[in-house]
Amino acid sequence: MSSPRTMTRTPVAAAAVTHVASSLLTVQTGGAGFVDISSDVAKFVAEAGAREGALTLFVRHTSASLTIQENADPTVLVDLTTVLNKLAPENARWAHDTEGPDDMPVHVKSMLTATSLQIPVLQGRLALGTWQGIYLIEHRRRPHRREVVLQFLGTVE
Repeated sequence: MSSPRTMTRTPVAAAAVTHVASSLLTVQTGGAGFVDISSDVAKFVAEAGAREGALTLFVRHTSASLTIQENADPTVLVDLTTVLNKLAPENARWAHDTEGPDDMPVHVKSMLTATSLQIPVLQGRLALGTWQGIYLIEHRRRPHRREVVLQFLGTVE
């Protein structure tokens, strides 16, 4: 027997796509770890005059990725890094090691996470939850210059 549940839904808001805005966000990383890009992405949405629609983010690399994660407690990111390192350790005797011992593990980590995200834009704002942040994950040990394509499709103010 299932317990009763209550659900509500707002009325449907429909609009034709009237605008496409694109930009390239360049992020200089400091080596392996998470880089919060939330404010830069929100700034793009504001500059695009976005009202209702969808934002796509795409990282143009095979050794970096994107994720939406908790932005309140930094130990979450520490634990996520620990998990990724356990799932794809450097000492696993990988066949692909052209660029060093972190070469193949970074590709596995990228595959386990995401190279693109899509976030709804509602009333001119990213529809993220209270504790959600957008992160670029640098999987390489050394610093890199990463590119993230930002593209909004929807209506503008």
